[in-house]
Amino acid sequence: MWVCELHFDCYQETELAEAEPAIRQFIDALRYNGQIIGREFPTAMHADGLTTRVVCPEQDSLHARYHSRQVELAIDRLHQAGLTSPKMAMKGQDLNSDTTDACSERPWQLLYTTYLHSCSPLRCGEHLAPIPLYKIPAVANGDAKQVIKWQEDWEACDQLQMNGSVLEHGAVSEISEPSSRLSQRGIKLCKQIESLTKIPTFYYLYRVGGDNLASELARPCPSCGQPWQLSEPLHDIFDFKCEPCRLVSNLSWDFKD
Repeated sequence: MWVCELHFDCYQETELAEAEPAIRQFIDALRYNGQIIGREFPTAMHADGLTTRVVCPEQDSLHARYHSRQVELAIDRLHQAGLTSPKMAMKGQDLNSDTTDACSERPWQLLYTTYLHSCSPLRCGEHLAPIPLYKIPAVANGDAKQVIKWQEDWEACDQLQMNGSVLEHGAVSEISEPSSRLSQRGIKLCKQIESLTKIPTFYYLYRVGGDNLASELARPCPSCGQPWQLSEPLHDIFDFKCEPCRLVSNLSWDFKD
């Protein structure tokens, strides 16, 4: 990932009350298109304009060829508010971020995230590296907002179950059961992404608990009831994979080495 600063010059007199929401709309449009990642974007005022710091999946993530219609409309609103299109200054690689997937082709991919991640939840199946969402066709309404919103909900549930103080059981149910509302949303998104990209797209089911190691190893796919244990774990995370159901999962974290 790459740290970038966006500078918005004021080319006419403008009020902060007009400039701030225009910049916020632009940043939101970039985020929902996958061109920037994260949820916090510090913005500072200067004598000649405003500057926002963002993190991008790639060095060219902000190129106009990746813009969604929503980003283009947000740029128009910047101009209406008396601001120029942003000047971009690349500051360097973000040392705390994942490395973007470099594959030109991939045999399979998956939706996978945790409360620790802010990168794209669409991952290369071979390398588990994040795939920029602007690199796939728009999932709905011209961008990837539905994918980002699913990711936010999944990570919120993961945070609750990791904290273990409130709503833990409900949160675990949402991220571990294929019939939960959150899982159903994610599985539907996987089907849409597979249809758009023509690449097999799997959904990750979190697993914790269970009676013992033997019963965990023997548990079937929760969707079709067929065996799905892998001969070797994938990426030290996934111990189960069901091709027909497009599901992957881990051996219960209670029994992981």
